[in-house]
Amino acid sequence: MRPETETELADLIRNAAEPLSIVGGATRLWPGEGQGRRLDLSALTGVTLYEPEALTLVVRAGTPLDTVRQTLAAEGQMLGFEPAGTPGSTIGGVAAANASGPRRVQAGAARDALIGVRFVDGEGTVARNGGRVMKNVTGYDLVKLMAGSRGRLGALTELSFRTAPVPPVTLTLQLPDLDAGAAVPALSQALGGPFDVSGAAWLPGRGALIRLEGLAASVASRGADLSGRLAGFGAVQQGDSEIWAHLHAGVEETDGDIWRITCRPSEAPTLLARLPEPLSLDWGGALIHVRLDPGHQPDLPRFSGHARRIRGAAPGLLPGRDPVAARLERGLHERFDPRGVFQGQD
Repeated sequence: MRPETETELADLIRNAAEPLSIVGGATRLWPGEGQGRRLDLSALTGVTLYEPEALTLVVRAGTPLDTVRQTLAAEGQMLGFEPAGTPGSTIGGVAAANASGPRRVQAGAARDALIGVRFVDGEGTVARNGGRVMKNVTGYDLVKLMAGSRGRLGALTELSFRTAPVPPVTLTLQLPDLDAGAAVPALSQALGGPFDVSGAAWLPGRGALIRLEGLAASVASRGADLSGRLAGFGAVQQGDSEIWAHLHAGVEETDGDIWRITCRPSEAPTLLARLPEPLSLDWGGALIHVRLDPGHQPDLPRFSGHARRIRGAAPGLLPGRDPVAARLERGLHERFDPRGVFQGQD
């Protein structure tokens, strides 16, 4: 099913007699998702409002992410949260997955740039943030709820974002001799100082990577100060700033099961000691991607975050779902999708 308008989408959902799986670019499905009948939103495309001087963009959910990027780049702007450029991604999928890239350490996640939504709930009712509020969702922050909901609460049709100017100068500092565990303290020191770091990552074969952005004089001054601060960790050199656009390419290209682990950076060295070499670290060590053999799961101690299999034959989540969070999620589903129509969005 591929509705051409929001009205047609609402009719399809209202009359659905079987579970639906909302699809945009079909690029972010986790194992176990997408089991219902596909509801393709890729026809809901187009920029409906763009005011560069107000840093505001309103766009339909099926619009390709590449189209959004090109539209903003023509005005020297970008999405500050830097979503990964997976082929086929739509802006609705980005919002539904709360997909956020390396700049999250500075600019926040997708939900922090999302300032408005339109969506169709499980009863086929159209709702929008800041306009008509449905009786059964009064009091909810619809923007924050829909960001990261993965299509389980409603089908996104239109999104409003706060945009950001493209920084005029970018400098990447590289510490090539650090392994993943040793990189975390260096990344934490960079993030904890007055350097306004916009990226703090590690890649195999490249070592620690730290990005500074802004006006030329400011970047040069901060870069010199930070290089001196990091000298105790080993050699510091200028790296390739193009790497940030492809930071997680190794994750996308690797075979086998891929696990995504989020944690406090202070916990990362302990977790890394019990894992094979990671595919990447991001957010100063708070995000770890690692490959395991098919069907295996990481043997991790108790920690504050969670590990999820994002590629493989079966779902995987460690530790198990928190009972309090599960109860809250059930309550939201009963409000937004009482018939259980939605099976998740990518």
